[in-house]
Amino acid sequence: MNKQILFASATAFVVVSGALFLGSTPRSLNDDERSTYVITNTALAAQFEDLSSKTTNSCGGGKAVVFGLPEDGRLQGSCCEAMDAHSYEEQITGLKETYGEYDIIPFDPYDVPAPWAQQMIEYSDQTTLTSEQQALYDEAVELSEEGGPCCCVCWHWYAYEGLAKHLIINENFTAEQIAEVWELSDACGGSSGHH
Repeated sequence: MNKQILFASATAFVVVSGALFLGSTPRSLNDDERSTYVITNTALAAQFEDLSSKTTNSCGGGKAVVFGLPEDGRLQGSCCEAMDAHSYEEQITGLKETYGEYDIIPFDPYDVPAPWAQQMIEYSDQTTLTSEQQALYDEAVELSEEGGPCCCVCWHWYAYEGLAKHLIINENFTAEQIAEVWELSDACGGSSGHH
């Protein structure tokens, strides 16, 4: 199966699964409320429950993690801290409501198809930004809470670097939009950085 077909299949899954999770943006919570927060959207709650126990997403291994997965493999779960229900709902809602028209952006950063990650890593490796585009990318790095696509240089960093290059070149995204996509696409777990 060629990479274009794989990417189209992965993108279709992301679009379909992302469509399940429409809803209103949840309000900010204090620590006590956050620890007992319950997702009321049944489909999203089930997805959260499933992904909370997955471990194919990891910090180690860099690009090798992605290219070692089978064609139907997925990068699932959190790489650092336990997933937080409120943050997860904020991320899914934010990605769908703000960037739902862009099929290239995964709507669930805790469930990423390996073919998409492979394609984005290859795109990043093969793409050089112009000086103006690079300045925009560098501004996005400065604006992002983690200093780039992720908190460490892992598979997620390389894949979302490729996504940023694609969005800058093909969709004319601003530095602010790139930084927001990175923040909403954080897959480290925990409750910070998604407000």
